[in-house]
Amino acid sequence: MTMILGLRRYPVQRAARAPLVDFMLDALRASGCIILHAPDAGEAPFVITFETPAGERMGIIAYAFFANESPTKVNRPQDERSFQIKYGTDDKQLHTLYQDPLGLYTTLFLGIDTKEGFFVAADPEVHNPTRFFIRLEFKQRHADAILRDGWHAWERESRGRKDLQPGERLFSFETLVGGTRDSFLDLVRFERAAQGLSPGDRQLLAERPQLFTAVTPGASGASATLSGAAIHPLAAEFALEPGQILELIAGARRLKMAVRGWVAEEKLRDVLSRTKGVTDCERLDEEGGADLRLRWHGGPPLLVECKNVSRKTNAAGLARIDFQRTRASKTDPCSRYYAPTDFDIVAGCLHAVTEDWEFRYAVPWLLNPRPDCPGKLDNKVLIDERWTAEAGQAFKAAYARVGAA
Repeated sequence: MTMILGLRRYPVQRAARAPLVDFMLDALRASGCIILHAPDAGEAPFVITFETPAGERMGIIAYAFFANESPTKVNRPQDERSFQIKYGTDDKQLHTLYQDPLGLYTTLFLGIDTKEGFFVAADPEVHNPTRFFIRLEFKQRHADAILRDGWHAWERESRGRKDLQPGERLFSFETLVGGTRDSFLDLVRFERAAQGLSPGDRQLLAERPQLFTAVTPGASGASATLSGAAIHPLAAEFALEPGQILELIAGARRLKMAVRGWVAEEKLRDVLSRTKGVTDCERLDEEGGADLRLRWHGGPPLLVECKNVSRKTNAAGLARIDFQRTRASKTDPCSRYYAPTDFDIVAGCLHAVTEDWEFRYAVPWLLNPRPDCPGKLDNKVLIDERWTAEAGQAFKAAYARVGAA
């Protein structure tokens, strides 16, 4: 048994779960991998380590469940497929999905149809923590697309729940990815690259396999000779080439996640700092606070919050934002939602839809309220006519609100 500090294990029926383990092992071997450690099918999640044909040593922690087709429940759509997320008894408690802080293991959270030979994977971070048991649904058309194309990504909307526990996550939508047996190694690489991404960016990455399937040579080490006449002070301090630093970021999931978030905010800062009348535009680094602060035509400071949109637009072609914090406090479930007074401007980053760094702006008090949480904003936000591409218009409205215009 492989011992991993902090990983909770669950006893499961070995004979019943063995097909799940066999699917993953066979898929990796079919991709040319050498299995270094095969798990005991009687204990979940399943820990597998392997070496790829390129010589990479990788490990996965797979929370894997059966997605084999079964008769549809009464009063459920006929085209609905699903997999049941369950280990042990239904204890109504929240269970943490392990994420390796060192980045040596990649966590998978997936259903496997061992008969038809495909998988459907959900974002482990979105479902962390999770209950055992819940059911994750997808459509037959998605299974058909997976079998036809070998790799497929789509957006799944949450039904909404009234029985959330303190600390449990709520989401409006999430990105699922599916693949056939031949794409299982790609899934491992994808989840390694996608950890912590917003649903829109997760789907955008899934639709660009060349961004996560390519194997790049490792850095040559800290003793490499620094080249070039002008070396950034950080590169000199670390005694690394700039390319080696980028490789370091690419290989460290938490570091890459932080850098990616800062890139979006830096793009916004760059756009706003070049907006006519804007001065004192600066990034903020306060936990739970707004992302930027600026002044417009010498007025009082304005706080700006940056949010990413979903990859998929609605039927009318409008971009959507899941506008909430990831968790609520244990004493106040409504604390997961923003209040109109938390910031002065909301900036919606359209990169996941347009693949360009463009933004739309709105004043928060024009957004829909949350009916069950007085004084809070609804988490389902559409970038509609209330939003503008002209930041100055939003700034003017914000100042008018406080009598500064």
